[in-house]
Amino acid sequence: MSDRNEADALSCCASCGITGGDDIKLKNCTACYLVKYCSLECQKNHRPKHKRACKKRMAELRDELLFKQPESTHLGDCPICMIPLPIDRGKTTTMNCCSKIICNGCFHANERIVGALKQCPFCRFEPSTDKDIYEQTMKRIKANDPVAMRREGTENYFKGNYISALKWYNKAVELGDVDAHYKLAALYHQAQGVEKDREKKIHHWEEAAIGGHPIARHNLGCEEWGSGNIERAVKHFTIAANLGYDESIKALMDNFTDGFVSKDDLAAALRAHQAAVDATKSPQREAAEEYNRIRRNGG
Repeated sequence: MSDRNEADALSCCASCGITGGDDIKLKNCTACYLVKYCSLECQKNHRPKHKRACKKRMAELRDELLFKQPESTHLGDCPICMIPLPIDRGKTTTMNCCSKIICNGCFHANERIVGALKQCPFCRFEPSTDKDIYEQTMKRIKANDPVAMRREGTENYFKGNYISALKWYNKAVELGDVDAHYKLAALYHQAQGVEKDREKKIHHWEEAAIGGHPIARHNLGCEEWGSGNIERAVKHFTIAANLGYDESIKALMDNFTDGFVSKDDLAAALRAHQAAVDATKSPQREAAEEYNRIRRNGG
């Protein structure tokens, strides 16, 4: 569609052709934004003619959103040291009391200050019993904390109560929790508490990927690869690699060997991957890793 034709389409009703003005307010097709209508009746009448173009544009808009490179992972920064959190969740701790994700560096530094006391490095809550922890979690849930809801879902998941896990994950998703989308995708993939549903699995992976979840993004790449959509798979792997996900950089290397990724594109991804990984490092976190290594080895 030319610029002039596009302007004409947006200044008059796509069905009856009436021009918009002070007395006639035109409303967009909210699915594609390609055309406008003067009434709901005109929109319904024009639907058979517009349906194909609308679906095509919807797919294009979805891909624009899906393949946009996030500035960071869904984890964001540690709220104490303000350094990006590592993807490896073994290097972080989620606090039940305030739902904050703390890097091991800050957690270890806090332990050195307060000793054996299990005081939260962020909100300074200090539980005495498991009951205290549970009551604090319930307070967070009543305050509509999506992280607390997702964690409650995970508690139920590991108890084998998949229906309850599904309920909590859905509540967390409604409040914008990215990780809950990833958890729901797993339920639909494994048919736990729900019927196996590939379409819903993909939808939740996509929502998580848009939110910056690198593992969900990598899984989408694997799914596209398995379906023979190499170009889309490479795009997903590249975005996840740029966020610092190791498995995706390995996938890009394999695709380079197979001739699907150019040398320049692989080099750019390697640089971005290393920069993302380096951004999560600090002397404090390295000290925590060394301390944990010694403790695991019985030192």
